[in-house]
Amino acid sequence: MAAELTETRSQLLDSLNIRILEELTADPRLRTTELARRLGVSTPTVRERVTRLEESGVIRGYRLDIDPAALGRPVAAWVRLRPGPGQIPRIIELADRTPEVTECHRISGEDCFLMRVQVPAIAALEDVLDKFLVHGQTTSSFVVSTPVPPRPVPLSAR
Repeated sequence: MAAELTETRSQLLDSLNIRILEELTADPRLRTTELARRLGVSTPTVRERVTRLEESGVIRGYRLDIDPAALGRPVAAWVRLRPGPGQIPRIIELADRTPEVTECHRISGEDCFLMRVQVPAIAALEDVLDKFLVHGQTTSSFVVSTPVPPRPVPLSAR
């Protein structure tokens, strides 16, 4: 089955689909007709290929990049969390319902979770941390700057 999955993925990621992904990465709002024109193929071909990429999970969604500072949340912190015994499910549920947690990753090592928290001010982080402290130990690091912003996964080998 693993061989079938690899074969399917390699067929799915042919040169035309890689070009589609490159164009959509540069401009996710690109209309299908414009995408077809840029790639020199028909609009139905592009529509069918984008649908297959979506259905297979290669394209998981289209995201909007919003500046948190513009929404009154300029302070970002990474919070590592080492859960107490039996607390992992509670932490996952709490992270999911805490709007200030914009990312939550299950990680390896002594800590089990890495969360990105976006708050209006440094003092506001205390309220968020207090919710999690009953479930484990936290360690926080404030983001001072972002010299390399988040970027898409590379589509081709370098």
